[in-house]
Amino acid sequence: MAEETFTLLPLHLDPQSKSLSSPSLPQHTALQAELAALNTTHRTLLSLSDSPHGVPPPPLPLNPKRSAAIQKMREQGNAALARRAASASSNKPGDAQEHIKESIKLYSYAIDMALGRPTWEPAQIVRDELSVLLSNRSQGYIGLQAWPEAAVDAETSVEAKVAPGQGKAWWRRGRSLAEMGRVEEALEVVERGLEVGGEETAGGGGGGELRGLREEVLGKVRRKREKAGLR
Repeated sequence: MAEETFTLLPLHLDPQSKSLSSPSLPQHTALQAELAALNTTHRTLLSLSDSPHGVPPPPLPLNPKRSAAIQKMREQGNAALARRAASASSNKPGDAQEHIKESIKLYSYAIDMALGRPTWEPAQIVRDELSVLLSNRSQGYIGLQAWPEAAVDAETSVEAKVAPGQGKAWWRRGRSLAEMGRVEEALEVVERGLEVGGEETAGGGGGGELRGLREEVLGKVRRKREKAGLR
């Protein structure tokens, strides 16, 4: 193995421009090229301080094809859930289950596309998309009685966007936890949902399902404590 060597190069830092140079080695073309590239990068970074956020603007706007594809898959997933409801009302449980699985698959495709957005696109766009898609997929899992999966999706939905109008996601997480017997946690979730304004749109705009779930879960908590000899 060849012995490594270190060569100290005579570099000069301009006190005003902060650019590097090597006046004593003008014939060293490779070194001069490296210094030129470094100085160019330095000047570019300094110019960013003039922008409002200190970061370069995105090279491209949002990809309209990706946004349209995500929207289309979400709508197809919603349509599959609607067909599930129609099948259930016509006493065709097998068809209903297939429609639910189809909706989950479509929502999952849309989630993957949202997560695959380039890093220069606004993160809030991804959060808004995921908030809706995960909440909808949670409803699909509820239809399959896959309570752990439904609870995780609903929790991630509200974490992606903690804001009023998320009543459906709060309700879905509370319902899933209650069905798993975790009634104390379900009560905390529902009360948190009401606190941030989730009641406004709970149950598709009815405004009462989240509060109704609270009363149901509260009753279960009381019965559990009474059974355990607690108050």
